[in-house]
Amino acid sequence: MLIQFSVGNYRSFKERTVFSMVAANTKSKDPLINKNNVFHEENNLELLTSTAIYGANSSGKSNLVKALAFMRQFVLTSASTPIDSLIPVEPFQLSTETENEPSFFEIIFCIEHGIQYRYGFEVNNKKVISEWLFAIPKTKEARYFTREESAIDPSSKYFKEGKGLIEKTRPNALFLAVAAQFNGETSLSIVNWFQQIAIVSGLDDTFYRGYTINQVSTGQYRNAIFKLVKDLDLDIENIEVNKLEKDRFRLPPGITEVIQPLLIKNIEDNGLFTINTIHQKLDQKGKSVGSIKFDMGNNESEGTQKAFFLAGPIISVLSLGNVLIIDEMEARLHPILTRNLIQLFNSIETNPKHAQLIFTTHDTNLLSNKIFRRDQIWFIEKDKFCASHLYSLAEIKIDDNKVRNDASFEDDYLKGRYGAIPFLGGIKKVVLEEGQNIVEK
Repeated sequence: MLIQFSVGNYRSFKERTVFSMVAANTKSKDPLINKNNVFHEENNLELLTSTAIYGANSSGKSNLVKALAFMRQFVLTSASTPIDSLIPVEPFQLSTETENEPSFFEIIFCIEHGIQYRYGFEVNNKKVISEWLFAIPKTKEARYFTREESAIDPSSKYFKEGKGLIEKTRPNALFLAVAAQFNGETSLSIVNWFQQIAIVSGLDDTFYRGYTINQVSTGQYRNAIFKLVKDLDLDIENIEVNKLEKDRFRLPPGITEVIQPLLIKNIEDNGLFTINTIHQKLDQKGKSVGSIKFDMGNNESEGTQKAFFLAGPIISVLSLGNVLIIDEMEARLHPILTRNLIQLFNSIETNPKHAQLIFTTHDTNLLSNKIFRRDQIWFIEKDKFCASHLYSLAEIKIDDNKVRNDASFEDDYLKGRYGAIPFLGGIKKVVLEEGQNIVEK
C-alpha cells in the first residue's frame, strides 16, 4: 500500500513536496464514505482508497505522476543500464539554486505483514548522490542501509543480502536494484512492489491496450473485464478478440524500409488482433431479433474504446490490491462513467483488497462531498517563481476555519476559494484591447 511520496527539485517541483494517502483527522458527513473510502493497515494506519488531484493546466499535476513514474522506472532498470548511461532526471531549471543540485525522491509503503518501508534516493544526471532504506519491522524504525555516493553501509542485522555487493554497484545504479539482481529477499520484494504500480495516461491508451487485449484473449481477467464493460452501460452485449494469422495482415502503404522489419517482428512476437463489440439488433417494437458485430476501432466512440482498454489495468489492480495512477483520468469519458470507475475503488464490496487509485483531473463534477472526503481531494498550483506546490482540501483554512464537510466543494473551487485554478486576467485584457482597436479603426 502506498502511504506517502515526496519529491523535490524535479521538473516543476523546486522544494520538497509531500503527497500522502494517510487519512487525516477528518470525517465525511456521510458515514458510508468514511467506511468505504478508508481502510486500516495491520499497523493500525488508516489509508485512503483514492485521491483526486486538481490544478490548472501546467500547474504540475502531470509532473507529480512523472516523478512517481521516474522513481519506479529507475528502481526497475538502473541495475542493468551501461556504466556510461546518463540518468534521465530533470531538475527544476528556473532557479540558480537548484539547477546543479540533485533531485530527491522518497516513498513510504507497506508490503507484507504490515512492515512499513521508507526508501529514497537523490540523483543527478551522472550518479546516485545518496540512497537509503529504513523499515519498521516491529515498533521502531530500523536502518537497512544508507549510501553517500560510493560509500554504502548495509546493516549487518537487517540487510545481510547487501554484503559483498558494494563493489558491484555502479555510480549510476541503485544499491537496492543491484541487491535485487542477486536475489536479495527484502530488495526483491521491494522491487516487485514497484513493478506492480500501474501508471497510465488517460489521454493515450497505447501502453496498456495490449495488456487488456491479452487479458481478454487468454488472460485470467477475461470475464471480469467483460462484466465491467457491460456494467458501465455501454450498450455492449459481448466483446470478441481474435488473433489474425500471419497471412491475413498487410502493412499499410508508405512504411519505410527501416521501420517495416521492426513492425513485422513486433507483430510476429505479439500478434495482431481484431476487436469486435456485439450489440443487439432490434425490430420496430424494440424486440431483439439477433446481434450485430461492430469493429471497435471504427464503430465505437473514443470514450467506449478508452473504457474498454482501461478495464484491464483497473480489474488487475482491484484483484491484486495494487496501486493505479491515472493522469487525466476523465479524458474522453462521460462524467458519470468516470464516477462509476472511481466508485469501484471507494467500495468495500468491489475493493476488498484495498487497491488504491490516484488520478489527476479537471472534472469538477467529481468535487463532491458525496464522493470524497476532504483529505481525498488535492490541489497543485504554481507560485510566482513557477514552482509547483501541493496541498489537500483538509489543510485549507478560509477565514481561519477549515473547510466544512458539507461545503459545496465544486462551487467553492470554481470561485477560486481553494486556489489551483487558471487565471485569465491577461487574456481578458488582450481581448478587450483588441476589440477596442477594431472599433477605433
